[in-house]
Amino acid sequence: MADIPVPAPWGEQRASHADREAVVARLQQAAADGRVDFAELDARLELALSAKTRAELARLTADLWLPGEPDPDRPLILKGGVHGAVRKGRWQVPSRVTAYGGLGGVILDFTQVDREGIYEVEVEAHGQMGGVVIIVPDGWAAQTDDVDPALGGVKNGTAPDPLPGTPLIRLTGNGGMGGVVVRHPKRRERRKLKRAALTAA
Repeated sequence: MADIPVPAPWGEQRASHADREAVVARLQQAAADGRVDFAELDARLELALSAKTRAELARLTADLWLPGEPDPDRPLILKGGVHGAVRKGRWQVPSRVTAYGGLGGVILDFTQVDREGIYEVEVEAHGQMGGVVIIVPDGWAAQTDDVDPALGGVKNGTAPDPLPGTPLIRLTGNGGMGGVVVRHPKRRERRKLKRAALTAA
């Protein structure tokens, strides 16, 4: 069976007209709210309309937060409890996430998230009994040096540095009994992602 082609890292993917229009709308709203002056708005709009990649667009709105969006400074807290906890699909990623494996474990899946403006995510992972599994897209990287492996250990299947335009996951915490694992999607998960992308198209 032929290997499934690995998609380009998110930041290196070509920006579409819809991507540019979304950033333009966000910049215009920021100017209307008084968070960007008109000179800066003109400069950013020019860059947005000529942007070739998604990473170029993401840089133009990285310092902007709009009302109604999740507060990037408020951490997401997930607790595995008895039955486990999963965060997957399309979800807004805050700058900080805390995961407690509990008995059932926690899965943090970043493969379908809205990656605009994400450069670094701090994840405090406590494996406890169930463990914490973090799944990231190709090109993303994780640093696990600050995680105490304890008995469950720490496994990092990513590169130490992200590819240009892709985020870095910076982990702290404790492996506990269940351990902490960071990895890219497995073959079966890649097939599901490919089918989902075809369905969405």
